[in-house]
Amino acid sequence: MLTGFITHAQGSGPGVRGARAAALGHASVTLNDVWAVGNNAAGLGQLSAPTAAVYAENRYLLSALNTVALAVAAPLGKVENGLARRGVVGLEVQRFGGKLYNEQRIGAGYGYRGGLVSIGARVDLLQLSIEGLGSRRAVAVSLGGQAELVPKRLVFGAYLYNLNQAKLAEYQQERVPTVLKAGLSYRPTAKVMLNIETEKEVEQSADFKAGVEYRVIDALALRAGLRTLTEETTGGLGFRAGALQIDYAAAWHAALGLSQHLSIGLSFNAKQP
Repeated sequence: MLTGFITHAQGSGPGVRGARAAALGHASVTLNDVWAVGNNAAGLGQLSAPTAAVYAENRYLLSALNTVALAVAAPLGKVENGLARRGVVGLEVQRFGGKLYNEQRIGAGYGYRGGLVSIGARVDLLQLSIEGLGSRRAVAVSLGGQAELVPKRLVFGAYLYNLNQAKLAEYQQERVPTVLKAGLSYRPTAKVMLNIETEKEVEQSADFKAGVEYRVIDALALRAGLRTLTEETTGGLGFRAGALQIDYAAAWHAALGLSQHLSIGLSFNAKQP
C-alpha cells in the first residue's frame, strides 16, 4: 500500500540533519547548530548570527535514496551576550528519493534561549508520492527543549516529533510516525563532547545512539558514533574557517554498505575564531 511504504521509507521519525549529527551516530538532540531546525528546534535559540547551510546524503550508494536539504536561520531582535532577545527562526526545505518514490517537506521552526533552558517548536508540511499511485500530504507539529544541567558541562535534550499524530490516510488510519528523542551531552573539556541518546517510535524498537567529537584544533574536529537499531557505525570530520563550516560523515552497515553525508554552512556577521 502507498501509505504503508511511505511511513517507513526514511526510517523512524524525521531522520537526521547535517553531516555533523550523522557522524555522531545521529545523537543530535542536544546540538545547537543551524541543523537544529530539524534535529531539535530548541537548539536554534543559541544561534547568534544569520546562517545558511546545504546538506546532501546518499544511502548505500543508491541514487533512489538521496536526500538534499537547504536550511536558513536568523536571530530576531538584538543579540546580547551571544543570544537573540526574541529568539531565532529557521526554515528548511528537504527532498528525499527519486522519480518513482519521493518525500518532500517544508519546515518552519523557532527556538528561544532563556537562562540555561531553550525551548523550540516546528511545523512541517510533508508530501509523499509514488509514481502512478498518487500523493499524500500531512502537517506535523513538533516540540523540543534543551537544558544545561551543569553549565557548559552537561546538557539534556528532548524532542517530540509529530505530537499531533498527523494522518496520511483517513480510511486506513495511517499516520506519520510519532517519535520521542531524549539524550545527554557531556562536555568534560572545550575539546571533547560525548553524546548519548534514545529514540523511540511507537511501532518500532528503541534506537540507542552514541557519538563522540574531539576538536583537534579550532579548525578541525574528529567524530565517531554508532546506532543500535540500524546496526551502523559512523565517523566523520569537521572543518571550520572563519564563518565557513564544512562537515563530512560516513556510515557503514554490514549488509547494506556505505552511506555518505556532506553539509556546508555559512554564518553571516559571525565573529572570526
